[in-house]
Amino acid sequence: MQSIFLDTLQGKTTERPPVWFMRQAGRVLPNYNQLKERYTFRELMDDAKLAAEVTLMPISDLGVDAAILFSDILVIPNAMGMELEFTDHGPVFNKPLKGITNPADHLNPDPAKLEYIYKAIEEIIRQRPSDIPLIGFCGAPLTTLCYMVQGISSNPNFPEAVKFLFQHKKEAKRLIDAIADLSVVYAKKQIEHGIDAFQLFETHANLIPVELYQELFMPAVIKISKAVRETGTPFIFFPKGLGTGLRYVTPDIADFVSIDWQIPIQHARELVHPEVGLQGNLDPRTLYASQEEIAVELEKFKPFFRENPRWIFNLGHGFLPDIPYENAKFVVDWIKSTNWQE
Repeated sequence: MQSIFLDTLQGKTTERPPVWFMRQAGRVLPNYNQLKERYTFRELMDDAKLAAEVTLMPISDLGVDAAILFSDILVIPNAMGMELEFTDHGPVFNKPLKGITNPADHLNPDPAKLEYIYKAIEEIIRQRPSDIPLIGFCGAPLTTLCYMVQGISSNPNFPEAVKFLFQHKKEAKRLIDAIADLSVVYAKKQIEHGIDAFQLFETHANLIPVELYQELFMPAVIKISKAVRETGTPFIFFPKGLGTGLRYVTPDIADFVSIDWQIPIQHARELVHPEVGLQGNLDPRTLYASQEEIAVELEKFKPFFRENPRWIFNLGHGFLPDIPYENAKFVVDWIKSTNWQE
């Protein structure tokens, strides 16, 4: 496949950085909002043809260089027997694990519950343009565990989940191992069905000290990474809020690391091992500004790219739902039409 995204992941020189966005298949797109008037999130995810339509929508509507599977990070706990409901206010587990003795004993992992996702991948592969790679993903262990223990996403600090980590470290380790084991199966199945790259989303890496993350969670990250990379599939790690812990992201952990907006990209480059490529890190809120102001911010990345060609343009996190579609499209057009060598 001729793809600027895959070329960059493989360390090949390109004239410009590739561009894609986290949450690009979502509410920033008018066509997605029209679909949402007729279908629930769960229906869009469960139906292979609808999931393929939403996955590929940013290719035609925004012009990005890669598609990312339309799914959710919480399909793993759902496949472990936890009942998941998607509400207008986000995902909810009706019976979270907080307050349960030996919560790992209450899980019942069933990989067959993920089969519908592989059908969606096959449909996407059938429909996609020949130069558009597909990114697969899953949630990283800390973020997944936070939802499983807390049950809801209304408090972004997940106090009950963090308390559980400190009070029940041994039991937390059992949960982490269970999450990692099913995530490995899930990632390998995505690869078997045709994805071209894989991203691990650790959205809440900022919740605990770096040392505790290293102790409890990094072994699981490495386990998932190893399973992906043994197949020759590039692995991107997104540890949002890891901060100075980025210095621990070495080539044995990831091919690329995605950088949030809370650290300048130049500082991230100094922290991360030089053999690991970077992705990110424009603040998503920049896209609320005028297009003239957005262009000024984009211009600042050009010297960085000239010095660091192993870089994928992305945001420091996903699109916010009320970002103007016109501004998202403007960013892609600017990146693709600008001369990055001057």
